[in-house]
Amino acid sequence: MNTTAIKPDGTVLGFDVGARRIGVAVGSAFGHGARALAVIDVHADHIDWPTIDRLHKEWRPDGLVVGDPMTLDGGDQPIRQRAHAFARELQARYQLPVVLMDERASSIEAAQRFALDRSEGRRRRRDAAALDAVAAAVIVERWIAAPGDATVL
Repeated sequence: MNTTAIKPDGTVLGFDVGARRIGVAVGSAFGHGARALAVIDVHADHIDWPTIDRLHKEWRPDGLVVGDPMTLDGGDQPIRQRAHAFARELQARYQLPVVLMDERASSIEAAQRFALDRSEGRRRRRDAAALDAVAAAVIVERWIAAPGDATVL
């Protein structure tokens, strides 16, 4: 795969696309991994683009990483089509490189991180709404660790 789509030393916004929510994270290879930023609600297939525009303006990313929700055997599913459409819309809106990163089991990893943070007193039960943003951080960290595994849009 093409690893030059996003500068390896650049800042990226990452997205975990779901039917009801989109988790957003920011990360850089020169930072300490990725950080969960926000959870954006999706209502009747309407995405809150003004919030994404605000995050884009605030963080000025060099590229965008979207989780690619394949089935466990690498196949297609309806949410994957939604994620790919979202990635194409990001590219059209912001004219930035966009890559798709395998997100299989990212939600499980995010839930495990959340549980650990909760047991150590860094999170509360009411913080569970941020779980999608933590999943986005996992996706960004996977890209940082292995940018060559990403699929360039």
